[in-house]
Amino acid sequence: MAELKCILWDVDGTLADTERDGHRVAFNLAFEEAGLARRWDVPTYGELLAVTGGKERIRFDHERLGTEVPPAEEIARLHASKTMHYQKLIAAGRIPLRPGVRRLLEEAYAAGITLGVATTTTPAALDALIEHSLGAEWFDRFAVLAAGDIVPAKKPAPDIYTYAMDQLGVSARETLAMEDSGNGWKAAAAAGLKCVVTINDYTRDHDFAGADLVVSELGEPEAPPVHVFANPHGLDDLHHVRLAHLQAIMHG
Repeated sequence: MAELKCILWDVDGTLADTERDGHRVAFNLAFEEAGLARRWDVPTYGELLAVTGGKERIRFDHERLGTEVPPAEEIARLHASKTMHYQKLIAAGRIPLRPGVRRLLEEAYAAGITLGVATTTTPAALDALIEHSLGAEWFDRFAVLAAGDIVPAKKPAPDIYTYAMDQLGVSARETLAMEDSGNGWKAAAAAGLKCVVTINDYTRDHDFAGADLVVSELGEPEAPPVHVFANPHGLDDLHHVRLAHLQAIMHG
């Protein structure tokens, strides 16, 4: 039986629905600004999400279409432009937090649980989301912000989770991951973590076999109940996900 001491949060799709209406739109604005004809529609971007990392997505899109892959520095410039557009979208209030995220973060923080971020998104994109969607105080409330290229291998590799735990001095036995995608779940599992998954439109068909809880969202007390897709620990009263549920998962 382990005590819950740390929660590590994924960002894109977990803290906020950033992919469809954030990153995808920002990529298209960057393409347009660079004079490129390529546009990623909603289904296409869903396919590209199988590849983690924005620069990696650009490269993969060229490879699968059989077009010439741009030099690394050109991809980096394009991705930097995309990040700038993404920050503007967030600053304009276009990307709110998912239901229940703020509530559960506040509840865990008040309980003295260490909170951190483990994500493949860039530090600049993460900073923008924290500042405009969560609030600047969360720069201090998160004990670690592990993001982007800080580790060589991105999810589904466990590296970003291992790095975050090393920085915090916590073990996998006392740490829970919050994810939304198959690659995220695989990364958490490879790091030895228990994992709660909140699916979204892009990830609802991913394989989450073995995850510790799979729900439609974290939910709110005053909202309709969440949809529960997997509840292997037999958690009770899952109208919305509470800190007590996460603690029960660790005890299970």
